[in-house]
Amino acid sequence: MHWQENKTRAMIYSVSGLTSEIKTHLEDKYPFVWIQGEISNLSRPSSGHMYFTLKDSKSQISAVIFKNLGYHLKFALENGLQITGLARLSVYEPRGTYQLIFEHLEPKGAGALQLAFEQLKARLAQEGLFDQRHKKSLPFFPNRISVITSPSGAVIHDIIHVLGRRFPNVILEIVPVKVQGEHAANEIEAALLIVNQRKNSDLIIIARGGGSLEDLAPFNTERLARAVFSSEIPVVSAVGHETDFTICDFVADFRAPTPSAAAEQVVPLKQDLVQRINGLSLMLKNGMNNQMTHKKNILERICKAMVDPKRKVIDLRLLNDDLTQRLIRVIGNKMSHQRSSMAWKKEKLLMVSPQNRISTHKKTLGLWKDSLLSSTRYIMNRKTMDLREHHGRLQALNPLSILDRGYSITRTIPNEEILRASDRVSLGQELEVILSKGRLICSVKGIPDNGKEKF
Repeated sequence: MHWQENKTRAMIYSVSGLTSEIKTHLEDKYPFVWIQGEISNLSRPSSGHMYFTLKDSKSQISAVIFKNLGYHLKFALENGLQITGLARLSVYEPRGTYQLIFEHLEPKGAGALQLAFEQLKARLAQEGLFDQRHKKSLPFFPNRISVITSPSGAVIHDIIHVLGRRFPNVILEIVPVKVQGEHAANEIEAALLIVNQRKNSDLIIIARGGGSLEDLAPFNTERLARAVFSSEIPVVSAVGHETDFTICDFVADFRAPTPSAAAEQVVPLKQDLVQRINGLSLMLKNGMNNQMTHKKNILERICKAMVDPKRKVIDLRLLNDDLTQRLIRVIGNKMSHQRSSMAWKKEKLLMVSPQNRISTHKKTLGLWKDSLLSSTRYIMNRKTMDLREHHGRLQALNPLSILDRGYSITRTIPNEEILRASDRVSLGQELEVILSKGRLICSVKGIPDNGKEKF
């Protein structure tokens, strides 16, 4: 039992018991409710379910859409979206909270298809799929056109009629697909891939007549939009009437307001081309005739102006002889002038011959040599006398010379410190005595101090 009798209280509920009864009452009282509000705190965990809070200006309640229902939504849930939906009211017993389990959802104030259209359009535009820089140019004269449409509608007959009127020589390929219904988008996408894989068409037209937003839904899918964007062959979208716009229109390389208008745009008018070709042919023919006449007149003028080649050769020979004689005279005069100039320069060069200057400089050099030798001998004599004088002075100051006169030098062992006072040694210390010839090692036996000796 969820409750127990008590003397002071009628019953005592357990937490789970009370929660279970509340769950039963709520779910029985509100099996399904229509409710509207604003989505917030939207989350999509890996389970695929979508959890959010539905709120208004005063209250909020937890809500969930299970994965199987979320797959079939025609629009994307997002925070801030106002929705209206049918939901079951349930209590989540482990937490004791109540929540809405939605079975149906639609945007408030706008149809689901329209909202899905606007959301997809905004997202693809942000990705750049509508940018003009991605649009491919339509061929001026397509040899083969693939039309993806229903084979039984009036659309294909209009296209065939217009193409036959404008240019019957173009090859028209009809790729039959459904243009309405659940599987229409998949068939159109598959047809696009097949035509691109074959690579034998110059242009693709996707066409259907007008209709409601639900009728045009196959042309507003993301997969078809990306297939059109990825097509290597230019794509013309001719879906609906002039006021109808689909995602396919925005992604296609060219948008025609109607299927008939698409046929008018994709091929030129054969009659115009024939007239233009005839006009160009006539212009080319007249231009060639005028050019030939002009060249013929030039040739005639050249022929009249031409001189007999033999006469020209004779004139050139005479001119060559004349030029040869003039060249010989010029060269002779030039050589004579050069000889005279060379003789004058030779005579002038002899006048300033280096041989004369060499003799003069030799005499001068001899005098300088004698003077230099005399000066050198004088300086050497003086320097020798000075050297002898300095040597005598150095010998007088040489310590070895002093030792020759009977003096000696005493040094400590092993520091080799020269002794100048007796208080620098101690009894028994060994000393080195340097004489003029040889040296002695002595030991201190006594140190006199004011007439006294230390032993």
